[in-house]
Amino acid sequence: MKQRLERATGQHPGDSPIIKTSVRLLVPFVQLFGLYVIVHGHYSPGGGFQGGVALGASFILLALAYDLKTSIRHFSEGANAVLANTGALIYTGVAALCAVMGGLFLDYSALDKLIPLGPIEWRSFGIFLVEVGVGLAVMSIMVSLFWDISSGGEMDEGL
Repeated sequence: MKQRLERATGQHPGDSPIIKTSVRLLVPFVQLFGLYVIVHGHYSPGGGFQGGVALGASFILLALAYDLKTSIRHFSEGANAVLANTGALIYTGVAALCAVMGGLFLDYSALDKLIPLGPIEWRSFGIFLVEVGVGLAVMSIMVSLFWDISSGGEMDEGL
């Protein structure tokens, strides 16, 4: 059925100007909301995982509305790999720094020895750093999984 429609009209059945325009207008707001959830996750509901999923979903939405190459053009494979590793490094780096400064793993109050802000402020700031790291890692890994599964690992065409 798809091939007959494509031959008859010259268009892919998923090429809808309404969907493409809607996605093009919606993606920046989804990304802004994802950043909001990450940034406010250390003292309100939400956080790195939920915000990372929202950010990743925005790039997946681009791939579904347009194609895989459009999604990769907006968020390259290299940037994806760098952000995934940076997110994991932020999370483990904060945790290791807490342990090195004499506290337990992810005991943010131990970071008060590094810069004296007070243990309560360091707990808030430490959680914020961890949320940012988790958000970056979740976004990148979610997008990477979608790209790999939808393209069969070839990254030349998707669903």
